[in-house]
Order: sequence, then C-alpha cells, then structure tokens
Amino acid sequence: MDKAWQVFMSFLTKVFGFYLLRGCLFRWPLCFKRHFNFKGSPLSILYKIYYIWFSIFYSTMRLKNKITLITGAGRGIGEAIALGFAREGADVIINEVAGATYAEEVSAQIRAMGRRSEVIYADISKVVEIREMFGLITQKFGKLDVLVNNAGITGWSDFFETDETVFDTVMGVNLKGTLFCSIEAAKIMRANGGGSIINISSICAALSVKNLITYSTSKGGIHAMAEQMAVELAPYNIRVNTFGPGPINVDRNLREDPNYRTNWGGVVPLGRTGEPEEMVGPAVFLASDDSSFVSGQLFFVDGAWSVQGKIPVNSMDSQLANSNK
Repeated sequence: MDKAWQVFMSFLTKVFGFYLLRGCLFRWPLCFKRHFNFKGSPLSILYKIYYIWFSIFYSTMRLKNKITLITGAGRGIGEAIALGFAREGADVIINEVAGATYAEEVSAQIRAMGRRSEVIYADISKVVEIREMFGLITQKFGKLDVLVNNAGITGWSDFFETDETVFDTVMGVNLKGTLFCSIEAAKIMRANGGGSIINISSICAALSVKNLITYSTSKGGIHAMAEQMAVELAPYNIRVNTFGPGPINVDRNLREDPNYRTNWGGVVPLGRTGEPEEMVGPAVFLASDDSSFVSGQLFFVDGAWSVQGKIPVNSMDSQLANSNK
C-alpha cells in the first residue's frame, strides 16, 4: 500500500511539475513584457521564440479547425489575437490595408505553428473590397467560423476643430467596415450552420475621453449595432458579442505619448496599462464553444478603469499633438 501511494504521489508530482513549468515558461516572459518595453531589441526576438514554441505546450486547442478572419491583424491587438487563435488550433486569415507588409510576418509565425494562414489586403471602408475579400475566403477556405472586427482608426481632434474628412474616414473604417464585414461574414456562417462575430470596441464608447469625439461616437455605434445584429442573426446560430479594451500598450499609443504607461497606469485601479496579449483570452472565449449561450453582450477589459473613469489629461494632449507625426 505504501509503495502504491509513493507511485501515485510521484505521478502527481511529475504531472503538476510539468504544468507548473509549462505555465512559467509562457507566463514569465509575458509578465516581464508588461513592465518593460523591449520592442525592437534582441529581447523581442527571444520573446517571439518563447511565444511560438512554448505556446504549443500551453494550448488547449479550443479553436481547433476553426476558420477565423481578423481585420487589422498585422499589429497591436489584432496581431496578438491572431497568434492566440493559432495557438488554440485555428486557421487565421489576416486582413490589412494594401502596403501593410508587416502582416506577412504575423502570417509566417502562424504557419510556423502548423496552422493555415493567409493575408488578404482590403480597405474595409470600401464595400466592394469587402465583398472581394469574402469571395476569396469562400473560394480558398470554403467556410468561416469566426469574424473579429478589430480594424479601427482613432482620429484625434479638438472638438471645435473636428474635420469632416476625418469624421468620414473614421466612420468608414470603424462603423461602416464593421457592419459590412459582419454582413458578408454572416452570409457564409448562415450557410454553414452558424458562427461567432466579435467586435473590438473601446472603453471610449462608455466614458468621455478628451479629443476623441469622432472615435468615441464610432465605437458607441458599434455597441448599438452589435445588439441589433445579435437579435437579427440569432435564428441562424450566429452569436455577436463585443468587448472594449482599456488603455493598452500598442505601438500607436506608446508613440503618441512616450509616458503612456506611467500616465495611464496612474489612473487604472490595477495600477498598470494592459498588454495586447491580455486581449487574447476574452477573444478566444467568445470565439469558442465555451461561450455557446453568450450573445448580444458587451464587457470591458480595462483593469477596472471603467468603474473609476479618471482621465490623464496630459496624455490626451500629448496624443493629440503627436497623432499626425
């Protein structure tokens, strides 16, 4: 009996030891990345090696064999979600605007994980290009299980100097693009028994943020649109959900405000800004069967910032001043 107990305990030790090691190897680099900006340094290359190889061990394959499309997935939150979906077993179609060659690097990383991936260049503010993109998806992949409406532009402006051209451009991508991508995706999903549409919104739709009247309006429109789509598409087993990231360390934010981490970290109750990789979990949940009875919902991933709502005004002014540089 004692020997059997020893064998059993030895087995448990090995199993839990493996999972502990697996978690540490994947999570420690991410925790390090939260506090240090090493993009462009040799450390970023090491992080990518960690991400690709150790993510294989970390995967739960919740999206195995799903065909997914992520708009604006060449960098930032979209890039993180694309890599996260691939880690969970999905084939990933990356949409970017023409000339965004950095998307090819993301696609190559996905193929290195053993998944299918392709980049389709299309301007989602133009319906004709949206329809061409979905035609290619049907032709090459045959179906579509998940659409992530991630592509978006900001359009910083002083309220009294809001420009009609900027307004039309922001609405064209953020609102019009989201709607018509959803329509074309839903046509494919309807023919294949259902799917999941995920909209990436923003905390700016719920809280007033200085110098972002156009952007905030577009994201608020996405919230109303998503609720309507959830009802319209429910009979076809198509779920529609939205989540809004809070202050996230994407390149654009760090470029426009060199003190972004400090300025925003000081007003977020968790005491720091978020990483793009921290948006992967919510997206995977909404894309997977784990959320099979979840539709028409909106939530924020923001370190409790939406509960408190303090604004670092100096950051807003800095981002406005540097938005066109």
